[in-house]
Amino acid sequence: MKSKLYALLALTLFLAIGLLLWLTSDNTFFMLNFAYIGVFVSLGLFLMLNKKSFARNISQIGVGLYMLVILGVVFGENMQIEGFWFYLFSGVFQAAVIHYLVAKIAGPLLFGRGWCGYACWTAAVLDLLPHKIPAGERKGKLGIIRYILFACSICVVGSLFLLKARNIEQIMYIAFIAGNVLYYAAGISLAFVFRDNRAFCKYICPVTVFLKPLSYFALMRVKADPEKCISCGKCEKVCPMNVAVTDNKRSRRNGTECILCLECVNKCPCNALKI
Repeated sequence: MKSKLYALLALTLFLAIGLLLWLTSDNTFFMLNFAYIGVFVSLGLFLMLNKKSFARNISQIGVGLYMLVILGVVFGENMQIEGFWFYLFSGVFQAAVIHYLVAKIAGPLLFGRGWCGYACWTAAVLDLLPHKIPAGERKGKLGIIRYILFACSICVVGSLFLLKARNIEQIMYIAFIAGNVLYYAAGISLAFVFRDNRAFCKYICPVTVFLKPLSYFALMRVKADPEKCISCGKCEKVCPMNVAVTDNKRSRRNGTECILCLECVNKCPCNALKI
């Protein structure tokens, strides 16, 4: 029953956003766009809560192919972080700006980094690799790389505007294709080097700089029942993001890294964890 409720809430949220944007812009694309994404995200959440191992793969591939191939490659919308800066600096409240505001800036207040777990097109490939359980602890200092890349993304796009670069839209399209190729190459390489599918997310991905602040206050989060927990450590062992799962404090270790993959919930032998 709870799995249906959470899935329905997720779908309702996306439909509500799509309807609001449709009514305020008179553009049916927004309704179709958010309805499509909402269906796959809620389906993935429902299946994951019912302990289906392929649940998030369905959600990630469904949303990922749409965002990367349809919107990105076919229609030329740069949905990477550079695309967000491009549209923002252009004064256009469309495409990547709306996507980032909904999924990666305001959204984490509700569902934390759930986007990383159920809809990221980079993670859709990385989660298919063999190192689902991290081989060791996080290498904390490497996390600075994502902040450096975040700053670089602003500087590069800002420079194009300051220099009044010609064919800037074409440059952004090439940057989108090249950026994704580099992301996949880096992500796959790191996964095998560190024996950790999510190494890219932990150390490289600049989008996490947007996701982390409000994820601290996320309404949807995994919590442990101290009366049921037997401190077996299985939940933390299977967590792909090295979160201190049984610590219910918001300041818990790597708390803002939780991607709501629910591996901990499904693997808990005494049902001590819940959303």
